[in-house]
Amino acid sequence: MKPGIHPAYGPVVFRDRAANYAFLTRSTMTSDKTIDWEDGNTYPVVDVEISNVSHPFYTGTARVLDTAGRVERFERRYGQRGAN
Repeated sequence: MKPGIHPAYGPVVFRDRAANYAFLTRSTMTSDKTIDWEDGNTYPVVDVEISNVSHPFYTGTARVLDTAGRVERFERRYGQRGAN
């Protein structure tokens, strides 16, 4: 890698404010905000709106689309296939 052209890669805490959940990982993202982590060190913190803890797909609260109803509505509007 060429020196001086890549962003700094280091530990960052991502915090999901909706679920009150935070995790420590490595990233190139930075922030002016900091947080004191469980290990006693201070890390930059990035607030996110959705994480795997609050996302509907991972929590099991995702809505299932009614695809059969959409097909029936399409056929009522435009006729069934092969009706010609």
